[in-house]
Amino acid sequence: MKKGIAASKGYAIGHVFVKTTNEVKITETKIDDIDAEKARLKNAVESSRKQLTAIKEKAEKEIGADKAAVFESHIMLLDDPEFTGAMETGVETNSVNAEKAVSDVIDMYAAIFEGMEDEYMKERGADVKDVGKRVIANLSGNADGGMENLEENTVIVAHDLTPSDTAQLDKTKVIGFLTNIGGRTSHSAIMARTLEIPAVVGLNDITESVKNGDFIIVDGAEGFAIINPDEATVKEYTEKKKKYEEEKEELKKLINHETVTKAGKRVEVCGNIGKAKDVDTVLANGGDGVGLFRTEFLYMDRDSMPTEDEQFEAYKYVTEKMGKKPVVIRTLDIGGDKKLPYLPLPEEMNPFLGFRAIRLCLGRKDIFKVQLRALLRASVFGNLKIMFPMISSIGEFLEAKEVLKECMGELKAEGKAYNEKIDTGIMVEIPAAAVMADELAKHVDFFSIGTNDLIQYTIAADRMNENVSYLYNPMHPAVLRLIKMTIEAAHKEGKWCGMCGEMAGDEKAIPTLVEYGLDEFSMSASSILNAKKYIMNN
Repeated sequence: MKKGIAASKGYAIGHVFVKTTNEVKITETKIDDIDAEKARLKNAVESSRKQLTAIKEKAEKEIGADKAAVFESHIMLLDDPEFTGAMETGVETNSVNAEKAVSDVIDMYAAIFEGMEDEYMKERGADVKDVGKRVIANLSGNADGGMENLEENTVIVAHDLTPSDTAQLDKTKVIGFLTNIGGRTSHSAIMARTLEIPAVVGLNDITESVKNGDFIIVDGAEGFAIINPDEATVKEYTEKKKKYEEEKEELKKLINHETVTKAGKRVEVCGNIGKAKDVDTVLANGGDGVGLFRTEFLYMDRDSMPTEDEQFEAYKYVTEKMGKKPVVIRTLDIGGDKKLPYLPLPEEMNPFLGFRAIRLCLGRKDIFKVQLRALLRASVFGNLKIMFPMISSIGEFLEAKEVLKECMGELKAEGKAYNEKIDTGIMVEIPAAAVMADELAKHVDFFSIGTNDLIQYTIAADRMNENVSYLYNPMHPAVLRLIKMTIEAAHKEGKWCGMCGEMAGDEKAIPTLVEYGLDEFSMSASSILNAKKYIMNN
């Protein structure tokens, strides 16, 4: 039995297919005909673009437009004149072969992403490598060991699976996958959850521990791989698999069901989204609303700020789709490890405690006002609420409200409609906000507790740092006390309190959160139905 990271729930019992990669050894060769080499590079980029377009179209049909968007970002990389231009420059300036020039550019870009603290952004280095590997494969004519002609009940075992590998998995034959590396936020893990294929990642040396044809069990719930199990273990997991499938079918009955606790309290179970199209998955899973729209993703994967109209269209799309259901949209939360290439920020000793989120927005009101105007314009199309991140004082919240008021005045003068009574709240993610919740509650319309940061700020333990991650405990008494204080402070002023961190969907935490009287639980769409079940049982 090997232990890894549970990336996608479920159980698979089948036979191993080890996906090998024909690594292209990059050697530097001096080139005499620079123009011919640049033409070769251009052809390889164009071939890669065509392949990715075909993969994107297939993924859109099978897993939805929101998850296929990763391939759009891969295509955008190939369309980025800076990215491909750097490759051409490498050929021209250094008179080297295209493979070497591509490899150098990929190494540089991947190192930037992998050096970031945020796990999600760190994983984006894999996207850059995936694109680079494809271009180099097209240059050399050396393709990966394919996954065509697989047999039924196949468990893919690989060092890693790229997003394009995962999107092309044939669900009629592939029942699970195991990788040496990766984490829960890697694209392959996210896609496995979307495809509902059990997966365990971060197994270190699984490719060396198995061979083609080995019988294997994938335990995507606990993060285990069991190689050539005995009869009793197979029987045990066959029962677990059957029970899990039955539970999944049973959960679907909760899609249109109100979530009411045993004490008779009606709560909302909502979804967190990063892109406008993600709202479809929230609705498909019976979400009561959007509890967190992370708007920073509108600003990423591009070379300039999104315009007011671009933002308005995204917010309007989500708000209209949700109808009367609430849509909580968080204003720009950039800074820390989330940086924009076109927005230079000062170098800081500790950027997580520095010029970011609401601090950045109040310091750059020109950027802030563009977003607030777009939000206000979209507010007339449904139940849109504005949430300010990283508030640590009443003064910050009131200043943000003043900027909002200025935007209202501008729109009124322009004859543009907006909701004059729009709700505004804050994300409680700094301990200072939780401690001052009783005072803040007099000014806000709602609270949403961002537990991911609240926990690490309270315990002073970076959850991404493996040396101290054991300290990161959502059920730490100090964390629970701050959560309880925040909920009680909101209720005392007749306001509602939600939670949009990972803790909201944590089966172990839900009973305590129900006991504390949390009004809204918001999480990834795939966790909504399971959370509903646990809330209704408490």
